Amino acid sequence: MALPEFTMRQLLEAGVHFGHQTRRWNPKMAPYIFGVRNGVHILDLQQTVPMFHQAISALRETAAGGGRVLFVGTKRQASEPVAEAARRSGQYYVNHRWLGGMMTNWKAVSGSIKTLINLEEQLADENLGLTKKEILNLTRRRDKLDRALGGIKDMGGVPDILVVIDTNKEDIAVMEARKLGIPVIAVVDSNCDPELISYPIPGNDDAIRAVNFYCDLFSRAIIDGLQQELASTGVDIGESEEVLVEDSLIEDSNSDTVSKEDSAEDVQMQQVAEAEADSQSGVEDSSATSEEALADEPAAEKSDVEA
Repeated sequence: MALPEFTMRQLLEAGVHFGHQTRRWNPKMAPYIFGVRNGVHILDLQQTVPMFHQAISALRETAAGGGRVLFVGTKRQASEPVAEAARRSGQYYVNHRWLGGMMTNWKAVSGSIKTLINLEEQLADENLGLTKKEILNLTRRRDKLDRALGGIKDMGGVPDILVVIDTNKEDIAVMEARKLGIPVIAVVDSNCDPELISYPIPGNDDAIRAVNFYCDLFSRAIIDGLQQELASTGVDIGESEEVLVEDSLIEDSNSDTVSKEDSAEDVQMQQVAEAEADSQSGVEDSSATSEEALADEPAAEKSDVEA
């Protein structure tokens, strides 16, 4: 089984190299910054590539060992890609709002999940004789719980590894994972703290195209790990109905890996050229949905989970 492959050009085309405006940077990201163009930090993809490989290797090994993977991404750009990647690979996700204590107070979360399942069963039972008002109230309660817990309803316990998009927005999730000793894989933009992350991946965490790119690779790595687990148990992958591999999972199987012939200087020049070209066409801070554009988005509440 081989890890999902990707090329340097794919990273460039997805805008992975664009950081935030220089005034918003975190100095701890200095080792991963290639330079500055038009007031925007350019991330060093020469470091992104090997760090990305380390991250997806960890994902594959976790999946191969039967571990649970939890995707976390609650901002608008990440919400749907995160959910899709988790569903595609048979894993779990939080894409609406991170509830304080979601991992550190799993007992309370389990109680809320039981309530959600009970509500779903009640609404599915046509013989209960509920009035329209009662059905409406139950539906509202179920929908509220489903938005928060639907992605982890079947998880059955705390995850073995976290995959995070935007560590600043998901800081509570990262903090809880560190407290429990759960490894974290995360894309770290120029305004993030890489020291908090077990497997940091320097890259743009705001551009939709970049987020889609990350999530696709993450899900493919997990599925590869699941295949590895099945193969080790002697299951015939070609005949198993439970295999998660779909045509879409091998659509890029013929893509080349980063060429070993590319010199560091050539790749860096390519980064700069790409950055300048995009900057001239109006990209000031592709990392971004800017702070102003997201100002109307409600901040993640930090209250404890209500049982």
